[in-house]
Amino acid sequence: MLHRFARILAVALSLAAVAPAEAALKVLATTPDWAALATELGGERVNVYAATNPFQDVHRVEAKPSLVARARSADLVFATGAELEVGWLPVLIQESGNSHIQPGSPGYFEAAAQLRLLEVPSSVDRSMGDVHPQGNPHVQLDPHNIATVALALTTRLATLDPAGAAYYQARGTEFQAKWQQALVRWETRAAPLKGVTVVVIHKDQVYLCHWLGLREVAAIEPKPGVPPSAGYLAELVTKLTAAPPKLILRNAYNDPKAVEWLSGKINVPVVMLPFSVGGTPEAKDLIGLFDDTLNRLLGATK
Repeated sequence: MLHRFARILAVALSLAAVAPAEAALKVLATTPDWAALATELGGERVNVYAATNPFQDVHRVEAKPSLVARARSADLVFATGAELEVGWLPVLIQESGNSHIQPGSPGYFEAAAQLRLLEVPSSVDRSMGDVHPQGNPHVQLDPHNIATVALALTTRLATLDPAGAAYYQARGTEFQAKWQQALVRWETRAAPLKGVTVVVIHKDQVYLCHWLGLREVAAIEPKPGVPPSAGYLAELVTKLTAAPPKLILRNAYNDPKAVEWLSGKINVPVVMLPFSVGGTPEAKDLIGLFDDTLNRLLGATK
C-alpha cells in the first residue's frame, strides 16, 4: 500500500513539475531585445521565441512557414511597432489564423505604442526613403524606453494570465529596481560622451544618440534604406575631411564594407556596437547590451 502511494505521489510531483511549462504563455517576440524583456518579466510562466536574430535587419525578414507555425500557437505577439516590421509581421499574423494575436486584441502588444517617438515626419512620400510615418521605430537603445515598455508589458502579461498576476507584478517590480540602479550607473559613466560627433549608417542610432548626447553629423545612407551612390560618398568624404567626426558607428548586423571604406578615407575609427541582445558575446541580456555599448563607445574615445 505504501509502495503504491509512493508511486502515485511521484507521478503527481512529476506532473506538477511540468505543469508550468505546459501552462506557460507562448510569446512570439519580433526581436531578441523584446524576447529578453519578456523573459525577464515572465520568468517560468512564459515560453519566449524570438522571430529574428541580432545579425538580421528587422526591416527585411521572410515570413517563413516555421514562423507562421510559431504565430499560430502564440498567446502574445510582442512587436516593436511603428511599422518597423510592416514588411513581414502582418503577413505572419494573417497567415497564422490566430484570432488571439490580431492587432487590437490583448494578444498583440507594440512597444512603440507605449512611447513618444522621435523623428515624427510632418509628411511622408517615397522620395524620402524608408521613413516611418509614426516616427523612428528603433526605440530599444534608450534604456528609459525599456523601463516604460516593461511597465506596460507587466500589465499585459497579467491580463493574459490572471492567475500569474502577482508573480508578474513581483518580477516587474524587481526588474524596475534593478534597471533604475543600472541607469544611474550608465548615465554617470556616459558623461564624457556628451557632444561626441558620430557618423552612422542607417537612422537606427537616433535614440542612443538622444540618450547619450552624441551628435550625429552624417549618415552613410543618403536617405533611410537607400544605398549611397558614388557621388554621394565622394561628397561625404569631402564634408567629413573638412570637419572629421570622432567616431563612425556600425551595428553588428551591418555589412562593414562601407564604414571601413569611409574610415580609411577620413582616418576616423569605427566602433561596432551590438545594437541588439546577442549582437556581441558581452551583450548576453539587456543590461549586458547597454554595458557593452558604453564600454565600446568609451573605449574608442579615450
